[in-house]
Amino acid sequence: MTGMVTRFGLLGVFLLMVPESACIPIPSEVTLLFSGFAVHQGWMSFPLAVLAATAGNVVGSLLAYGVGTTRLVARLPLIGDQIDRWGEVIDRRGPSAVFIARLMPLARTFISLPAGGRHVPLGRFVALSTLGCALWAFALVLTGLLAGSAWTLVRSLLSPALLVAGVLVIAAGLLRLRRA
Repeated sequence: MTGMVTRFGLLGVFLLMVPESACIPIPSEVTLLFSGFAVHQGWMSFPLAVLAATAGNVVGSLLAYGVGTTRLVARLPLIGDQIDRWGEVIDRRGPSAVFIARLMPLARTFISLPAGGRHVPLGRFVALSTLGCALWAFALVLTGLLAGSAWTLVRSLLSPALLVAGVLVIAAGLLRLRRA
């Protein structure tokens, strides 16, 4: 995943996020955290990284929504029960369940199927998905950016500390040799 982002940049982010939202388990966390690191390195723009991720998520979500309208997926033994459960959440909470699920790992990947099956109005589905996906992408790209910044600080502090520790170890070894 990181290789795809490194090689294709924003297009790589978009292309990885489409299948993630189309129910193919590609962890968006890895893609987005690395995108934040790329922002820290200066070879990717923060707003464009969030936009590429959000756009990829929405495209993938629309694909899964379309599959959900067929209700064929609900017959699959492993995920059919989960789809029915999320469908019940949509029945109880309304379309806002789509937004809430977009902020939850795993649920965010599969919520489009029951949303399609429950015929959440397409415009509302797209608006709620876009908002939830944008918040998810923003938070994880920002986390990657901050982690990259922290790593630079840790590395800059660690280098002198390791140098001092190395000198002390060598000095202690020389003292032992001298006493022996």
